[in-house]
Amino acid sequence: MTRARLNAILEGSDATWGPLAQKIIGGAIILSAVVITLESLPEVKGHYAGFLAIAEYVFLAMFLAEFVFRLISAPEPLRYLFSFWGVVDFLACIPALLLVWPDLQSLRVIRLFRLLRVLKLLRLGHAFDRLSAAVLTVRHEILAVLMVAVLMLYLAAVGIYHFERNAQPEAFTSIPESLWWALATLTTVGYGDVYPVTAGGRIFTGLVLLIGLGIVALPTGLLTSALLSPKRDTKTEQDTHQGREDP
Repeated sequence: MTRARLNAILEGSDATWGPLAQKIIGGAIILSAVVITLESLPEVKGHYAGFLAIAEYVFLAMFLAEFVFRLISAPEPLRYLFSFWGVVDFLACIPALLLVWPDLQSLRVIRLFRLLRVLKLLRLGHAFDRLSAAVLTVRHEILAVLMVAVLMLYLAAVGIYHFERNAQPEAFTSIPESLWWALATLTTVGYGDVYPVTAGGRIFTGLVLLIGLGIVALPTGLLTSALLSPKRDTKTEQDTHQGREDP
């Protein structure tokens, strides 16, 4: 099998084996996430520790094999290795080091890298490519919104600090400390751990909430418009083509 054919199979573009390879990889990613979830349940891990360990070894072997195959079949191996998906594939395989040094406690933290396997699902449906293209299309608008958001975050922290510093000196000790309240309020999360008690602070908070709604909604609208734009263009082209064919 040629490198190009192997790469086409892994990318799902091969007509014969591509769909099957995509289903196998996708199924392994989903089942791996299920195993990670089950390991967090003490009653399940206590009774099925051996089975879960074997399943983890199988998934590690599969992802290691996929990484190696992608590396040797890539037209430019080094470019793939340092690409976004190359880094994700590599980090998802790092927990295999625990098989070599199982007693090294400092390596336990690398088990968290297993969570990166879930990101690999985005590659299978090429959803990440479409999302990246949409972000690039409206990148200037999103950058402008982010600049406004940072400016409003700072202004909100300064404002609430001046309104509440005397009434709640332990909660709003400084402008940097007030940034946490500003972030939770501007994003409309509102944890409630810190809140205004003065009349001026409450009025100011209401204004910040109204502004926050617009700041949160703007990127969503921009991305939605960018994602739907190719579909509208395709439909317009199809309608135009059909209109030309109609007598």
